[in-house]
Amino acid sequence: MKRILITGGAGFLGSHLSDRFIKEGYHVIVMDNLITGNLKNIEHLMKLEQFEFHHCDVSKFIHVPGKLDYILHFASPASPIDYLKTPIQTLKVGSLGIHNCLGLARAKKARVLIASTSEIYGDPLVHPQHENYWGNVNPVGPRGVYDEAKRFQEAMTMAYHTYHGLETRILRIFNTYGPRMRLDDGRALPAFIGQALRGQDITVFGDGSQTRSFCYVDDLVEGIYRLLLSDYIHPVNIGNPDEITIKEFAEEIVKLTGSKSKITYLDLPKDDPKQRRPDITRAKKVLDWTPKVKRAEGLKVTLEYFKKVV
Repeated sequence: MKRILITGGAGFLGSHLSDRFIKEGYHVIVMDNLITGNLKNIEHLMKLEQFEFHHCDVSKFIHVPGKLDYILHFASPASPIDYLKTPIQTLKVGSLGIHNCLGLARAKKARVLIASTSEIYGDPLVHPQHENYWGNVNPVGPRGVYDEAKRFQEAMTMAYHTYHGLETRILRIFNTYGPRMRLDDGRALPAFIGQALRGQDITVFGDGSQTRSFCYVDDLVEGIYRLLLSDYIHPVNIGNPDEITIKEFAEEIVKLTGSKSKITYLDLPKDDPKQRRPDITRAKKVLDWTPKVKRAEGLKVTLEYFKKVV
C-alpha cells in the first residue's frame, strides 16, 4: 500500500484530497495544526485503518516513521481574512514548513507536490495568466505575506529538485469552491452564500468589475491527482477558465438562493487582483485535464452544504 502525507489535511482542500487517496487505496497520513482546519472535515475517516491524523505544526517539525511515497504540502492559511490575521504563521509555513517537507521527502525518497496559488501572479498585467508569467506582486503590501510565502515555496521546491534531484511537482491553484469551505473565511463565494441565506446585504468590494474564475473542488482534486502521478516538474495552473465579474457572481448567488438580499459596495482592499483567469493550456497538454463541472451544477451542491451549516 502506497503511503502519502497530506499537510493541512483537515482543511477544505486537504480533506477532499484525503478522501480521494483513501478511495485510490493509499494509506493517508494527515498533519494539521487546526488553525484553519477542522476535524469535522475528516471525522468520517478516523475509524479507517489506512488513515492517521497527527495534530502538529509542520513549520516546527515533521516526523513520519516507516516508508513514505508521496507528500502533498497544503498547510497554509489561504484566504485574506486568515493570512492577515496570522501573517507570521503564513510566512513560516511557506518557508520553514516547506523546508521540513522537502527534507523529509529527501530522507524518505518521496515525491513532493506543493500547493502554490494564482496569487503568485499578484494583480496581473497579463490576462489570462499563464505559467511563464512572473507576476506583479507587492512584497510589502498586506497580501505580500501570502503571495511571497508561496513564491518562496516554489523557489525552494525547485532548488531541491535541481540540487538534490528530488522528485517535485508544483501546482498553482485558482479559485476553488465546494462543500467544507468555511463560511467565515472571507472569500467571495462562502461570504455571498452565507449573507444570502441569512437575508443580509451582499457586500461586494470595489465596483464589482473585478473578475474571478471558480473551479469545483472535484475537478481540482482530479487535476492534483494527475499532476502528482505525472512526470512534469514545472508549475501547472489548475482552475476553471470560465470567468465572471464579482457583481455578476453576487447576482447569480441571489438568484440561486432565492434571497431578497441587496448588493452593497465597499472600498476595494489594497492590491486586490482586478482580473483572475487561468490559462490551462499546459494542464490540457501535459495532464489531459479540463474542468468538467459547470458552475451552476457545482453551486447547487455547495449551496446544499451551506444550508446545513447556516
